[in-house]
Amino acid sequence: MIGKVVSVVGESIKPEETAAVARNKRKGALSASRWRTEVWPRYGEGIATLFSGGLILAAWLGDGGFGGKEWILYLLAYTVGGFAKAREGVLALVRDRRLDVNLLMVVAGMGAVGIGYWMEGALLIFIFSLSGALERMAEWRSQRDLSALMAMEPAWARRVEGDREQRVPIADLRVGDRVLVKPGERIPADGVVQQGKSEVDQAAITGESVPAEKGKRNRVFAGTLNGQGFLTIKVSRLNRDSTFAGILRLVEEAQTEKPPSQRKMERFEEVYTGSVIGTAVLWILLPPLLAGVSWNESLYRGMVFLVVASPCAVVASIMPAVLSAMSKGARDGLLFKGGAEVQALAGIRAIAFDKTGTLTSGEMKVTDRITLGDYTENELLRAAASIESLSEHPVARAIVREARGQRIPLSRPNTFRSQTGFGVKAVWEGECWRIGRPCWRKGRDAYGRREEERLAGEGKTVVLISNSRGAVGLLALQDRVRPEAKKVVSRLKRWGVRVVMLTGDRRTTVEAVAEQAGIDEVRAELLPEEKVKAVKELEVACGPIAMVGDGVNDAPALAAASVGIAMGAAGSDTALETARVVLMNDDLSKAADAVALGRRTQGVIQQNLAFALAVIGLLIIANITGRMTLPVGVVGHEGSTLLVILNGLRVLR
Repeated sequence: MIGKVVSVVGESIKPEETAAVARNKRKGALSASRWRTEVWPRYGEGIATLFSGGLILAAWLGDGGFGGKEWILYLLAYTVGGFAKAREGVLALVRDRRLDVNLLMVVAGMGAVGIGYWMEGALLIFIFSLSGALERMAEWRSQRDLSALMAMEPAWARRVEGDREQRVPIADLRVGDRVLVKPGERIPADGVVQQGKSEVDQAAITGESVPAEKGKRNRVFAGTLNGQGFLTIKVSRLNRDSTFAGILRLVEEAQTEKPPSQRKMERFEEVYTGSVIGTAVLWILLPPLLAGVSWNESLYRGMVFLVVASPCAVVASIMPAVLSAMSKGARDGLLFKGGAEVQALAGIRAIAFDKTGTLTSGEMKVTDRITLGDYTENELLRAAASIESLSEHPVARAIVREARGQRIPLSRPNTFRSQTGFGVKAVWEGECWRIGRPCWRKGRDAYGRREEERLAGEGKTVVLISNSRGAVGLLALQDRVRPEAKKVVSRLKRWGVRVVMLTGDRRTTVEAVAEQAGIDEVRAELLPEEKVKAVKELEVACGPIAMVGDGVNDAPALAAASVGIAMGAAGSDTALETARVVLMNDDLSKAADAVALGRRTQGVIQQNLAFALAVIGLLIIANITGRMTLPVGVVGHEGSTLLVILNGLRVLR
């Protein structure tokens, strides 16, 4: 249409302009918008710092060549490099009615100018801004590793209804819906695979480096990346209740919460900053009035004190290290809900583990097949699995899974009835059968009773299979101890951490698991409230305690512990909400890694604090004795700040 003008992101494209010109205008407008919203907030402080450094270098190299006008370059360096920090300091003073280190540094820079030290003051502002830019980098790295998850949230899903495929927002998905996921797409919802086979990259959710194979009846998570196969998935959770949505909530908490030590440091900073300014004023006024020192010398010493006594390095000792630890944890499948948990783990003196689903896989497995009649082991398993195929009991599912793994053909029973607390009765292949607890059926010979006692003594669940003619055989099942459990317990013991198992299971079963895992102290047959009591008792006896669990019954104990640690994929929603640390890939070794990361982070923080305080003390003593010059004070003070920030960033490795 002639004369029509199209508006694109605030620009006008005339009809006679080519499509290429229009695309370039659109691209330019979008690039400018991205610069304002993404690039400048992230890198602006660093860019301004480098520009400020360039101005200082130009002024220094051109000393004498600007006809005495070098101060203009220094003034520009002050303005460009110090604007962000000055703004923060003034806002803190006006809005929050508190003094902070930013304002102190700006006052020190102005004081240096006041006594004619333009370059030293500009250098002070430059190095202080550089340390701030490095601190922002640590913060950004932490947010990037945590918030990378947010970008993986899918917006749409292919819902399958009969033969029709419909593209719908994920918010419209309901439990029970079937969705199709094509190769290379993100899975839109938590669910169970109904059809298809593929490899799924779960690294962002679980920390696993290798894609996991997924087929029929396997669980999948929203936000994970499908590989080369097609998958049809039955939705098991609404979008707001998905594992992915839960992780996003945890990320938001983690990004806003400060550790207690940092909050204490900020309160200390406010008091200390006021004290430094007050002392500097006294240092300037008293020597000329009381000791006859010249005003120039007194003013110079006061400005040096203002620089060297500033707590920049002390304040920067904590957050870069903590943020780096949270960032590293996020990459390795450890999600901290806040910085407080990183430091709390460093002080752990005892750790309590739940059994089922934590020390063990939470999945029963057939370990023994004992025949007591004319049936072979495979025939015994076929009879038991055929009958139990109609049951949803965990023991029944384990028996059926074992038979299918052995490729044993199964056939449905004619009748089936469950007897709560005992087992099942069925008519199968024309004969009456019972499968259940050994006490339900008498008539075993001495060999059968000995085998039953032996298996029970090993902590296994024993199932008796019998038909109308008598006992046919025994099946023993056991929840498998995680292969990494023993190594985890050994690491914790080596660090002097007391390891305890808290569980509601029977003592005979628990002791067998404890022996395999290398745990010496067991408290069995505990109700949820008794677990809480045990946690509190251990805390009184040992000090700070961590609790690792996965179930709803573990939630009270997780909340009562100094640090609650939940198993991510296997954990219940209640456990995940209550815990303060989440092991995203259900790898128990991450529990020990979390403690190690906390200890390493705390060690770096202590190194930083000791170094920062030692440098401040030495610089103040040198100033008192008159041996400290302003340039050396600037380099010593700001150099120590840079070093503690860089030391904190080491935790990323």
